Amino acid sequence: MRNPNERSGKRLGTLIVAAVIAAAAAAGAAALLVDVTEKKAEAKQPFFPVVEITDDTDDPAVWGKNFPIQYDQYLKTADMERTKHGGSEAIPRTPTPDDPRTFTSQSKIEEDPRLKKMWLGYAFAQDFREERGHAWANLDQRLTRRVKVVNQPGSCMHCHSSVYNVYKKAGDGDIMAGFAKVNQMPFEEASKLTEHPVGCIDCHDAKTMQLRVTRPGFIEGMAALKKGQGIEDYDVNRDATRQEMRSYVCGQCHVEYYFTTDTKRVTYPWNNGLTVDGAYAWYQAIGFKDWTHAETGAPTLKAQHPEFELYNQGPHAKAGVACADCHMPYTRVGSQKVSDHHVRSPLLNVNKACQTCHKAGEDELRKRAEAIQDKTLVLRDKALDGLMALIDDIKEARAAGLTQEQLAIALEYQRKAGFYTDYVEAENSVGFHAPQEAMRILGEAIEYARLGQLAVRDAGFTPSRKVALADPMQAAPAPTAAK
Repeated sequence: MRNPNERSGKRLGTLIVAAVIAAAAAAGAAALLVDVTEKKAEAKQPFFPVVEITDDTDDPAVWGKNFPIQYDQYLKTADMERTKHGGSEAIPRTPTPDDPRTFTSQSKIEEDPRLKKMWLGYAFAQDFREERGHAWANLDQRLTRRVKVVNQPGSCMHCHSSVYNVYKKAGDGDIMAGFAKVNQMPFEEASKLTEHPVGCIDCHDAKTMQLRVTRPGFIEGMAALKKGQGIEDYDVNRDATRQEMRSYVCGQCHVEYYFTTDTKRVTYPWNNGLTVDGAYAWYQAIGFKDWTHAETGAPTLKAQHPEFELYNQGPHAKAGVACADCHMPYTRVGSQKVSDHHVRSPLLNVNKACQTCHKAGEDELRKRAEAIQDKTLVLRDKALDGLMALIDDIKEARAAGLTQEQLAIALEYQRKAGFYTDYVEAENSVGFHAPQEAMRILGEAIEYARLGQLAVRDAGFTPSRKVALADPMQAAPAPTAAK
């Protein structure tokens, strides 16, 4: 028989152990509660003001003192990383007194000489490289050969630099007045007024940190677009929703535009909507051309990066997905949920950019996007080939003595085929933003090129070029790797 005192001692020991465990659990729970409470408090305080930021503070590094997480991400826009069909890689170069860069991105016109032929007589035939991140926007624009071979206006700074304060100072506080003045300056003079690439102040109000549009071209473009839809006196900064602003702050630069002939005002051709057809109709209505093609004499148009327009024709825009949802997806850093300011291709960040909505694996989602781009490039190559054939036919016809009047219809088809082809070529998603629309545009471009060739023959001239008939049983060619 056991000693009663022994049993009592064991019970006491068990109670003590249980009490210790309970105390430890309570302490752990209390610590967890405190930690959660602290993190909630931190999350409610999105930033800790270290320095004063005003509407005159255009240096991103100063903003970075109050927003170190976002600033660290912003600095990563200097990264150069390729996807299958886009992005830039560092190409070493020997610095010169005029260009101190030790590396730059790859040349598109060297990768595909058809682009140079499409743009003959225009500055883009001299220098056109793969776009780099926001950190390079100011430097690359200052040093491109395009500003060396052509007397470009100050209008170019509208999107390549932090120009909000430049416009404000030039206009004595009125950015619209300053915008008008800077546009008409020579590029070299205007570029000296800017110091930073696109930065915090270009998208955020310094007092409230709310998103805002600072580019006059977009402000006026949206007013024209809404007026065409029956909405008068539209003010994007007053009337847009926050979700719309998460696309508009990107769209204020990633757009098609032109410079007015007299004042060099940066203008968005949106009076007829956000389609390539609407833009072309507007250019026709005002009789605008960017340049005269050097070999054919066609009054030619150069499309500029119309990401915003093509995105608006695509499924993501129709579903209410904003540019920032994919290119600046939310990410958690410590206790804070922030929009990732390492602005980049979603294909380099599939987990955050795509899998929030799409539940397939990363490889599967990447392959889906690349399949769209592969198919777009097949038609893009056919459109370029058709345009090259048309240019050759018109060139030969001119050499044989046909006049501009006799070739007027063919030249108009060159203008249209070139603009439609360039619209997709210059747009940086390789068709992904609106796959069906991109394919439609390229299909139209192919048709215009072939109609142009028929117009040359209808003018009474038979080019020496023989039409190469492809084997109808042959598989479609693989897309080119260069893009």
